[in-house]
Amino acid sequence: MSHLIEIRDLSKIYAQGEEPVRALDGVSLSIDEGEFVAIMGASGSGKSTMLNILGCLDTPTQGTYLLDGVEVAGRSRTELAHIRNHKLGFVFQNFNLLPRTSAIENVELPDLYMGRLTRKQRRRRALELLKRVGLGGRGTHTPAQLSGGQQQRVAIARALMNEPPVLFADEPTGNLDTKSSVEIMNLFTELSKEGITIVMVTHEDDIAAFAGRHLLMKDGHIVRDDKREAAS
Repeated sequence: MSHLIEIRDLSKIYAQGEEPVRALDGVSLSIDEGEFVAIMGASGSGKSTMLNILGCLDTPTQGTYLLDGVEVAGRSRTELAHIRNHKLGFVFQNFNLLPRTSAIENVELPDLYMGRLTRKQRRRRALELLKRVGLGGRGTHTPAQLSGGQQQRVAIARALMNEPPVLFADEPTGNLDTKSSVEIMNLFTELSKEGITIVMVTHEDDIAAFAGRHLLMKDGHIVRDDKREAAS
């Protein structure tokens, strides 16, 4: 099993007034292919900064970040966008779906940017992904016609459109009821078993329990790193 993600001595320093803020302070971490990792910690602990850097949405001040063996730190915005499009999928708390666009068109969106598939192939893959997340009959529905849990399923299908090896999730159940939250986490568990690496930020212990590895962050450091049996 190879390290899909590896960071060494990673720091992120923000200039705020006279005192610089160390959002990350010399963090080192490796994540293997197929791992399901939950990052936890209080507000200001550095967990969101960590997720943003791992997801190539932000850049570190110093340190090394290898994604699938390729150095990421120091890349240009264009290069980072290319990495995001080809290697990474994102699921957010607020779903981030286009409101006047059907579920199937929302799922197709990542390939419209990449242009990897023909129109017919794109539509076929989007339909397959909607079926995969349990929404095979809802392709023509707009987000307003779907429940919160269904909207998050559309967002997951969209995140999988370009077949990324890594899925990043930022509080993916934050706007969902308990039943929908469990359904979404069961879906993540299935994807993890299929070999997709999942890195999730959450503040909820019962949601983190679905992950096989828990990182606890405090003041820009990883203060605990537990591997355990995930909830089934």
